[in-house]
Amino acid sequence: MKLAAVIWTLLMLIPLMLVTAGGLLASGTTAQAAEAAQTGPAVYVVPVKQSVESGLKSFLERAYKEAAEAKAERVVLVINTFGGEVTSAEEIGELVRKSKIPTTAYVEGKAVSAGTYIALNAQNIVMEPGSTIGAASVVNSSGKLIDSPKVISFWVKTMREAAELNGRNPDVAAAMVDPGAVISLPELGTVKQQGEVLTLTADEAIKAGYAEYKAESVDDAIKWLGLENRDLIELKPTIAEKIATWLVSPIVMTVLFTLGIAGIAIELFVPGFGVPGFVGIVSFGLYFFGHYIAGFAGMESVALFIVGIALLIIELFVPSWGILGLVGSASLIAGVLTAASSPMTAFISLVIALVIAVVILYFVVRKYKDRGIWNKFILREKLTAEQGYLSAETKEDLLGREGIAITPLRPAGTIQIGDNRIDVVTSGEFIASGKTVKVIKTEGTWVVVREVL
Repeated sequence: MKLAAVIWTLLMLIPLMLVTAGGLLASGTTAQAAEAAQTGPAVYVVPVKQSVESGLKSFLERAYKEAAEAKAERVVLVINTFGGEVTSAEEIGELVRKSKIPTTAYVEGKAVSAGTYIALNAQNIVMEPGSTIGAASVVNSSGKLIDSPKVISFWVKTMREAAELNGRNPDVAAAMVDPGAVISLPELGTVKQQGEVLTLTADEAIKAGYAEYKAESVDDAIKWLGLENRDLIELKPTIAEKIATWLVSPIVMTVLFTLGIAGIAIELFVPGFGVPGFVGIVSFGLYFFGHYIAGFAGMESVALFIVGIALLIIELFVPSWGILGLVGSASLIAGVLTAASSPMTAFISLVIALVIAVVILYFVVRKYKDRGIWNKFILREKLTAEQGYLSAETKEDLLGREGIAITPLRPAGTIQIGDNRIDVVTSGEFIASGKTVKVIKTEGTWVVVREVL
């Protein structure tokens, strides 16, 4: 029991160690910022070449913070993305708008959907030849168009406001979102028809006033800005941030939750394997690691998680009428949700993972039911005579032997066989003392006799 407690203690420290390691990996960015601060006015080139989600937001927050510490003259966002989460796009757009450092969006390839919104928040947009911008309709996680009037209305308004920030035609932004809108675009010599969403090439974007310049490269764009003599600082995601970006995605998060819950539950209910418990704790550790690097999880979230696991373990050995189990479960869930960028998304992933984990646990417990922890509380051994267990002294050796009744048998009494006095019963008849009797049946400690005539 002591060894098991030590092992569980070490396992529960894994999330803490992973978060600490994440902090050490991320701390290298502070040194980068300090070095950049000594370079004087500079241009920060920051890539936006991934799905728009919480991990990207965290990376861009670091980029703008470092640019501010370096007193940079300009931030160039190199955008090439198919979009992503609306919520994250809004937060990134706000970050770009409120930055004291002016931003130029350089569209390299595609700025689709949420990528378009981020670009519209920049002071100017430069596009690479062959690149496109637009197609900002709202879709679900499977890529299916969302036709909810409420959702479309909200996103149209958000896009229009972003377009108006720097004097761009808001109707064009609306045409990029609403498939039902019919908008005339005289500068392009066309009409956006119902059932379509607007996408602009680099040349069309310049004609429509959605881009200011077409540049062959980032260097060309910087030269157009008149900043070619500045120091260029190309900021890239750290290894930890790249890992975190992958770990905070909803699909990976659900997988981690499933492995975490199933692994810990298997180890608790069917102990002795070791590997499921290790996999479960590491999975939760990776979850906290990713969200810590992404800037969402704090040490308090890890503490809540560890306390929750500890209480659930105690509940198995110290019955508390479910109180410790409820408090432990609440603490564990609170730790997971407070570490997430979107508590609702995390909660949905947690529920899905719980259902899957219960199914996995059912089949594992069914297969290894003889190893379950409940076997410590349930007597499964049968103490049979075949296994050498005897509940009491048997009388089978008396069967067929004769003796003398030394007391009247009414029907119970005592007889003597050899030197042994034996308590017996008859089948119901009376036998007087002194009569000869014979043992006709033994059953446990019962001995049945009848008179020998």
